[in-house]
Amino acid sequence: MPEPTVKMTPMFEQYMRIKEDYPDALLFYRMGDFYELFFDDAATAARELQIALTSRSRDTANPVPMCGVPWHAAQTYIAQLVDKGYSIAICEQTEDPRAAKGLVQRAVTRVITPGTVLDDANLSAGSHTYLGAVFFEEDSGRKEGMGAFVWADISTGQWSGVEFRKAVDIWQWVQKIAPRELVLAESQSAPPANLLEGVRFVRLPDQHFDLRRSTERVLAAQGVQEPAALGLGGKNALMRACGGILAYLEQTQKCSPSQLQPFRPLNLGKRLLIDEMTERNLEIFRRLNGRKGKGTLRHVVDATVTPMGGRLLEDMLRHPWRDAAVIARIQDAVAFLHDDDMRREALREALRHVYDIERLSTRITLNRAMPRDFLALGNSLAALPGVLQSLTAPSDTTYATEARQNGDHLPPALSEIVRRWDGFDDCAELLARAIVDAPPAVITDGGLFRPGYDEELDAILDLVEHGEQKLQALLEKEQKTTGIAKLKLGYNRVFGYYYEVSRAAYAGPMPDHFIRRQTLANAERFTTPELKSLEEDILSAAERRKTLEYSLFQQLRARMAAQRERLVHMADMLAHLDYWQSLAHVGRRNGWCRPVLDGSADLDIRDGRHPVVEAMIGAGSFVPNSVTLDGKRRLCLLTGPNMAGKSTVLRQVAIICLLAQMGSMVPASSAVIGMTDKIFSRVGASDNLAQGQSTFMVEMMETARILRQATRRSLIILDEIGRGTSTYDGVALAWAVVEDLASRSNGELRTLFATHYHELTALEGQVPGVFTMNIAIREHNNDILFLHKLVPGPADRSYGVEVARLAGVPASVVQRARAILAELERGKDGRRPPEPRMTAVPLPGLSLPSPAGPPPQEKAVPHISALPPQGEHPLVRLLRDVDPDSLTPLEALRLISQWHKLWAEDPADPATPPPLEGIDDISPEEVRHE
Repeated sequence: MPEPTVKMTPMFEQYMRIKEDYPDALLFYRMGDFYELFFDDAATAARELQIALTSRSRDTANPVPMCGVPWHAAQTYIAQLVDKGYSIAICEQTEDPRAAKGLVQRAVTRVITPGTVLDDANLSAGSHTYLGAVFFEEDSGRKEGMGAFVWADISTGQWSGVEFRKAVDIWQWVQKIAPRELVLAESQSAPPANLLEGVRFVRLPDQHFDLRRSTERVLAAQGVQEPAALGLGGKNALMRACGGILAYLEQTQKCSPSQLQPFRPLNLGKRLLIDEMTERNLEIFRRLNGRKGKGTLRHVVDATVTPMGGRLLEDMLRHPWRDAAVIARIQDAVAFLHDDDMRREALREALRHVYDIERLSTRITLNRAMPRDFLALGNSLAALPGVLQSLTAPSDTTYATEARQNGDHLPPALSEIVRRWDGFDDCAELLARAIVDAPPAVITDGGLFRPGYDEELDAILDLVEHGEQKLQALLEKEQKTTGIAKLKLGYNRVFGYYYEVSRAAYAGPMPDHFIRRQTLANAERFTTPELKSLEEDILSAAERRKTLEYSLFQQLRARMAAQRERLVHMADMLAHLDYWQSLAHVGRRNGWCRPVLDGSADLDIRDGRHPVVEAMIGAGSFVPNSVTLDGKRRLCLLTGPNMAGKSTVLRQVAIICLLAQMGSMVPASSAVIGMTDKIFSRVGASDNLAQGQSTFMVEMMETARILRQATRRSLIILDEIGRGTSTYDGVALAWAVVEDLASRSNGELRTLFATHYHELTALEGQVPGVFTMNIAIREHNNDILFLHKLVPGPADRSYGVEVARLAGVPASVVQRARAILAELERGKDGRRPPEPRMTAVPLPGLSLPSPAGPPPQEKAVPHISALPPQGEHPLVRLLRDVDPDSLTPLEALRLISQWHKLWAEDPADPATPPPLEGIDDISPEEVRHE
């Protein structure tokens, strides 16, 4: 911020003092009904928000840049700035301007950052927004020692963490969770430069990560006596990362983070672990182009109707269960809802009336709630009886009984929810009679509460709404009491309300309680104690109403904040109900089956489908495939041409395993799946130019991570290992990787390995557990038809040239590629290729023709004009080299045409054939005719 060059006013001096404490935030300085920004903050905000940049200073030579936004609409502008990564310091007036002497006192009441947002404008309803903290213990370095990563969703209060000895594991989890902000100690080394795009890094002094202070801070915030109660006993690095997050929250929220739920470290032993690369390759949350929505696994399986259910689904997709008992309970609940369409639809309809109870209770607890939040909470609580009724109601063939009302007929998971149900009758009734149907956006303007909620408020509302009637009633009373029929009621700003009596209408003495206020030429004006009291009540009623309603609102907030634990409990149960019905609804809609999970290392999927691809192209167009991995067949070498569907088969197997351990039904006719602890994938080509890493380097780094981290219960899908380097290097690397994986854990590691290296298929029968399968195709009229069907055995060839032709590669390039391929394959088969007239490029065991030669013809076989050896006709030599079984009819006809032009015209002199002038084009119609 530039140093002021003119004398500062008291207001600017106050602004500068406050701004010094928040140099990295945009300071929203409250001025009446506006938030105003000055100096560099104003220039930044005006540019980002596209609003006018003006000046407040009277010094035209040194103007002070200024812009502002209305106070009542500030959230919209703040949301835009936070989405762009800015932090906003909200500076409020801390005293009533009417009672202030001199400059109104102001202070920052909170700092809004990308990782600490609470308002819906900055939050995705069904997804988490995380604040993270990373800490490495002293002297642990970057490669060894103990480190921890903690992440917290401030809007819901959920937080968790993991602890690892290797820094690389910590950063993998940071990439997986993708927090909006990451808190680090000042002395900690910088994170990897390619960690994440869009993450805001925050540095805090090292003392905020001190173990003693962190422990005190965590125990106080969580209300416990021992770290062991939170699963933090002996986990110092995790405790210090928790302390860093709490310190940052205290700085930004200006209060103790009491909204946080009990800390729960993530139990990696009970979770299926999916690294961030596998998440990306399987397109679980984002497509490969980085976009969310259609084309992702989440889009297909998300049929939740509440924000809480959507976030639980996100959690389960990120790290499913590996606990067989937990999975079985989920499967039972899902199967029950799957089989009862009417009950499931009733549950979905009841849940549609439930809002985000988790985030509503957080805002209420932190005193950030607006009137509409209480209205939404009241409507949500009012919907709870309908949710319970959908679970316990009798079906068409049953009757209502006490046992059914207790949920005894339900699967264990659903029955437990019914037993632990909290109907919130007290809170629902309170909110129903408290907040009006259309509350104002601002709590200080009044109009929040319904009539009948508070007696004092009702009396004030009666004055506000019926003040004129009360004045008229008092006038009529005075007319009768005094006998002055012509008594009138009037009002002006000087005297307020008054009675007026004209001299012509009444000349008698005035009653004793009449107090003269004003004498006119032909009339007298009076007041009475009763009129004065009623006037004061009416004129002050509006202000009294605002003050009283604000007080009642704070009381209501305190009462509901005290119910935080109950609300979180119910939000969790509603989230699980929504999650289970979503799995049931998706399974029913798509015709999925319930998988069987066991403790073996086997895998048997019958008629499996890729749920995302099937959703995109339609169920009728998708070809299902079966995959079996067992004790004798652990590593499948999958071959076939590009575009045939190898990657689809790989991904669908991994996705089916993932869905099964979520408790979901799976896209298959049947599935028996041995429990998996980790899923790894290496799919596609990518580079990291910023780090100087080539496509092949990235491929090898990902392969290395898989080989180092895979366990006997892991599932690995690999696609095209070794394709980024030379042919022989690639084959050697892929070969070694296959041998290593096949020998792991006594051959129990499950692997699907797609490759174009047909040399690897020789490993079938040589390496135990290795077998081959391929994606079938059919050739017809020189075209290839993709059948997308998985069949045993290796593919005969890759058909890459044909795929290139289908992709639109120019015909001349395709023909030349065919010619080169034919020569390479002759050399590979051990047959001596004809010695070309032009120079050849030698390869080990191969002879590659040079680019010279006649103009290419579409679908022409390679033609070589060769000089014959003495004593042997060239036609004899060519006939010896031709493989009739591999020739199509069209190619055979073209060969005959070529030979005819070469030798039929002058058979007496075979050594001097005439020069070629090209091969006549033969149409497919002529071939069919012949």
